Amino acid sequence: MSDTTSYNGGLTAEQFLYYEMRIVAKLYIEGKSADVIVEYVKNDNLFQYPTERQVSRLARACYRRLVALDNKNLVSEIISAPGEIAKQINLYAMMRYNRLMREFMVNLIGEKYRQQDYSFSRKDLNVFFSHLQEQNDDVAGWSDNTLGKLKQVLTKCLVETQMWDVLYQCDIGNTRELTQQIMDY
Repeated sequence: MSDTTSYNGGLTAEQFLYYEMRIVAKLYIEGKSADVIVEYVKNDNLFQYPTERQVSRLARACYRRLVALDNKNLVSEIISAPGEIAKQINLYAMMRYNRLMREFMVNLIGEKYRQQDYSFSRKDLNVFFSHLQEQNDDVAGWSDNTLGKLKQVLTKCLVETQMWDVLYQCDIGNTRELTQQIMDY
């Protein structure tokens, strides 16, 4: 997990992929290669996508996340653990594989937990990306559409892992806070 890896906007297409990760993890544990896994997924329509257009790329992304975990026990847990735990492991796999996700979780979300500041809003995301844009020319070159999609994906990951919940409805929209997490691992 070196921070020398470059930033990439791949999360805009790859997203959380929880169900896909469970499918690919079963094949990965059996020792199948990435190419064989892609063929299984495509031939048997395991992802149940209406077209094959993205299947290969997403199956390979899942495979790379599993490799990045570098832990067969965690891969097995993605397959068999209750959804809440498997989703947390999936998030961890995303962090191991993708520098943007790792820095978002460690530098923004992790810092909020350390400070016991459970507030989280679009402003936090905007500040996070502004800092990245100041520090990295690649990120600075991303379009507004890419940044917007990345913000959606990052927040969706928090929702999927139940780290971000709606507290109440108000006239200006939903007010949300980070939830305190108890991890089994």
